[in-house]
Amino acid sequence: MAASPITTIWAWGNSVPPTADARGNGYADMTPAGVMGFAQAHSLTTVYLSVPWAADQGGPIQDWLLATVTGLQATGVRVLALGGDRSWVAEPALAVWWARAALASAPFDGLQFDLEPWVAGTAPSVYAPQLATLYALVRSSVPLGSGALLADAPWWWAVTPTGGPGSPTVLDLTLPQLDGIAVVAFADHANGSDGIIALAQPAASAASVAGKPFTIGVETDTPEVAGGSQYTFFDEGSAVLEAEAGLVHDAFVDLPGYSGVAVEHLRSWRVLKA
Repeated sequence: MAASPITTIWAWGNSVPPTADARGNGYADMTPAGVMGFAQAHSLTTVYLSVPWAADQGGPIQDWLLATVTGLQATGVRVLALGGDRSWVAEPALAVWWARAALASAPFDGLQFDLEPWVAGTAPSVYAPQLATLYALVRSSVPLGSGALLADAPWWWAVTPTGGPGSPTVLDLTLPQLDGIAVVAFADHANGSDGIIALAQPAASAASVAGKPFTIGVETDTPEVAGGSQYTFFDEGSAVLEAEAGLVHDAFVDLPGYSGVAVEHLRSWRVLKA
């Protein structure tokens, strides 16, 4: 059987009961064994694993992180600490604080930032330089060692200028500060002018030219969460997800830096209809 084009997943939440730790989510399917089993069943190579605040302070949360990270790594899966809050963009010291604690909590292979300042209506001319500053500060202030500094990058970053005609795009400002990106191109089909391939192409090409690895991100959560049924495979199901991901893979596989398709997210993909 051919290998799946899907290599990576966002894994939000944890199985720690809120009664045991205020940062716990109590998701029964997010035990360390559950996460590891899912990754093995789908032959994943990378997991973006969400990490709450002050993750290095011991207790149930750190126990969960240690067990999950080391368990995944023992099977050859790379694990990046996933986190982000748009408040960090204006206060990058918060991102540094989170990142230091995340890396101290378990032997992660790096960081994966998920930051969305635009949802608050912030203009690209404002948030793009702020994001670039944040990533630069994290790189200079956090002991990454050989770990990677990556971030989610919406497809339109590559075509959205930060000023007037000829000004750099959002991706132009942010990509130099990163070691790689997950190109977020949420759609429920691969082909066409509004499909995953066309949306992701400019950002994927920019990352490739810059020598930065990239994944192509797709969505499986509910239409309510995704912002509409056209942005998610929730209604189409897992067979269509695999088929369309295969078309995406074929379109990008020869582009240097391509690292597969990434799925948002573990808990929604787990219950996706066949």
